Amino acid sequence: MGKVLPYLSLVFAIWVSSCDSLLPEEPESEELLDGPVEGLSPEQERTFLAGDIAFTDEIFTPATGLGPIFIASSCAGCHAGDGKGHPSNALTRFSQTDNGVLVDKLLDKGGPQLQHRSVPGFTAETIPKEANGVSIVVAPAVTGLGFLAAVRDQTLLDLVGQQRQEGLVSGEVQWVDAPDFFQPQTWQIQNEGRYIGRFGKKAAAINILQQVVGAYKQDMGITSDFDTEDPINFGVSSDQIDPIVDPELPASTVNNVAFYIRTLKQPIPRNQGNPDVISGKAIFEEINCSACHVSSLTTGVSDIPLFSEVEFAPYTDLLLHDMGPELDDQHVDGNEKSFEWRTPPLWGLGLAPNSQGGDFFLMHDGRAQSIEEAITMHSGEAKTMAEAYSGLNQNEKDQLIKFLENL
Repeated sequence: MGKVLPYLSLVFAIWVSSCDSLLPEEPESEELLDGPVEGLSPEQERTFLAGDIAFTDEIFTPATGLGPIFIASSCAGCHAGDGKGHPSNALTRFSQTDNGVLVDKLLDKGGPQLQHRSVPGFTAETIPKEANGVSIVVAPAVTGLGFLAAVRDQTLLDLVGQQRQEGLVSGEVQWVDAPDFFQPQTWQIQNEGRYIGRFGKKAAAINILQQVVGAYKQDMGITSDFDTEDPINFGVSSDQIDPIVDPELPASTVNNVAFYIRTLKQPIPRNQGNPDVISGKAIFEEINCSACHVSSLTTGVSDIPLFSEVEFAPYTDLLLHDMGPELDDQHVDGNEKSFEWRTPPLWGLGLAPNSQGGDFFLMHDGRAQSIEEAITMHSGEAKTMAEAYSGLNQNEKDQLIKFLENL
């Protein structure tokens, strides 16, 4: 028996080793969008984990407050792996506009967002006839947002002035009405009760907490201590409420999710020593893509010291730009024009297919199925950059795409 046990142990070790060889290798950190920023304290790590569980694992049902009208039943339903959404779970936003200017958000008709699903016993929304602006929006990646949240307002205003002086593009900030629960950072500038928006396709949210509160209500029909009223299908009733006592989420859970999103790491660029990537970056700057997709921003003083006075490379200016008639969906969220879109960050761009079923679905509505297609769709202020890209030889185009794929 004494000789059998070592033999069995050896066989078991070989079997385990063989099984391990069949398992896929763990992805490198730079191949993943999720994960915390380095340097969190133990207490912050606990808050991050609590937010991660609520964001990633919690799936709402009618018994836990889903709806009564909604779009998705979980945060991860639109942000798989903290990455970009897919056209199959896109959001629809609508408004009434005139020549690209907001006339009515149609709040009394279910605006600004369509809830196309409902729990049993309730009726989903349809787009009201008054809406002449309808926007299909694919969910953005949520990584690195804490860095974007910490950029000083004055930095954005300085970029507006710089762009006007240089004359290549002309970005604008979006001044947004602050919700009751908003607490400004010391560097945030007030303009008649409004603050600069920087999140969302039209920069309609001032900070991450506002974005999270809005997503819980508008996307999932989940009320919270920050917004206690269920979404209502005014086409059916003006008092549509589900039987679950409101608020359905405590402030602590919403704050945990906001902290989780805020402290997700920034996407890690890859293959930066590759000659084609280096050449592609130079071409990116030469054809002035960097006029809007600014490679370097610096944060101000933050209530989370990890984000204080940090230089980072998101490839966005966080400003609204005229993208031309081809991308004009006639919808307006606030004070922007319907043809204006906030410059999306390009970091992590090459990892988008990981959360989009293996393919690219780019631009605000996912209509572009490759990086090259997205570039050629740029118009308005970016038309000369798109034309410059078209004028490159194939090797230069390949190098530029390789650079973007490795951000």
